[in-house]
Order: sequence, then structure tokens, then C-alpha cells
Amino acid sequence: MNKSIHSVLSCKAARIAVFAFGMLAVSCHSVAADQTARAQRLPGNSIYQLPISLTDQDGHEFRLSGKRGKPVIVSMFYNSCQFVCPMLIDTLQMTEDSLTPVQRNSLSVLLVTFDPARDSVAVLKSITNARHLDAQHWTLARTDDGSVRKLAAILGIQFKLLENGDYNHSTALVLLDGEGRILGSTNQIGEVDPQFAKLVRDAAK
Repeated sequence: MNKSIHSVLSCKAARIAVFAFGMLAVSCHSVAADQTARAQRLPGNSIYQLPISLTDQDGHEFRLSGKRGKPVIVSMFYNSCQFVCPMLIDTLQMTEDSLTPVQRNSLSVLLVTFDPARDSVAVLKSITNARHLDAQHWTLARTDDGSVRKLAAILGIQFKLLENGDYNHSTALVLLDGEGRILGSTNQIGEVDPQFAKLVRDAAK
């Protein structure tokens, strides 16, 4: 075969091989991207579908969906509350104390304030320190007013700002699974709700 013809054929074969490899790489990348998207896709009944940004007691910003991966007890409060909200935190601590160390390490607590105007990052940090809350497991957070209303609605918590600056509000401890789906809730505060505690233990196994 003429050397020039052979050279042309070799170049064409090389270009075809490079093109085929490129197409294979694109295909593999598309499959990997699709698998990643499926892994990140949340269940339709996950509250983590809410596109809410929050700031914790250390000033770190995070998305609500950043709590994905382990069971979480979520509730809402405000610092100026003199009676119900301190009792709410007491109840959460008692519920946590009813768990084994392994179960406690498998669970986190998220408290979001109704009152972002007054409950600054510094205020949230002071509560964490005053109540000796373990920051590895407890997150106290603030967000904007609109997100407060959305989160309260989906948790079934009602609240209303009064003229004196206090809030009239209901209470609920809401247990989420690792995907942000509601497993159960309780309105009982001041003492541990046995049925809710069992749900927490089962989720934190």
C-alpha cells in the first residue's frame, strides 16, 4: 500500500478513536451526573424540600436540607419567652437524656426562632452557653420572617406577634428521619412523652 495512503488511513482511524473515546467519556459523565442527581433527590414529602437558608449560633449559614442524613428533632421558640420556651428546651434535654450515648450521637436537635429581629447570632450563642447545649448535636438558628412562617406552617406550629412584643404560639417537637420526612410529633412539654421518646429511640438506632 502507498505510504501516503496508509498515513491518511492511520490519521482517520486515530481521529475516529479519539472521537469514540470522547463520546464514551461524555456518556460516562452523563450517567455519573444522573446517578448523583438521583442520590441527591429528596422524597416528595420531605420538609427539606423547603428552600430555606438559616444561620446558626456560631454564625454559620446552612440550608435546611443540610440536616439531611440523621434523625432530627425540630421545634421553634424565641428567647424572650419566659415560661413555655424554657420548658420546651427542658423537655428536649430530658428526651435526650432518656437515650443511650450511641442513640444521642445519632440524633440532632434544631431550634428555629420565631423572632429573628431580636434573636441575633450572639443571643442564640448565649442561650447555647447558658443552657449547656452540646453544639455538636444542638443547632439554634435564625432565618428571615417569610421562612419562619413557611417552616412553622409545615411543622404545624401556630404563632402570632402580640403588641407587647411577645408571641402567642403553640408548641410541638417534630421528629424527622434522615430524609426530612416527619415520623411523629408531640405537644407535651414539661415531661417526656413516652410514645414520642420511643419514636426517637427507634429512629436513632
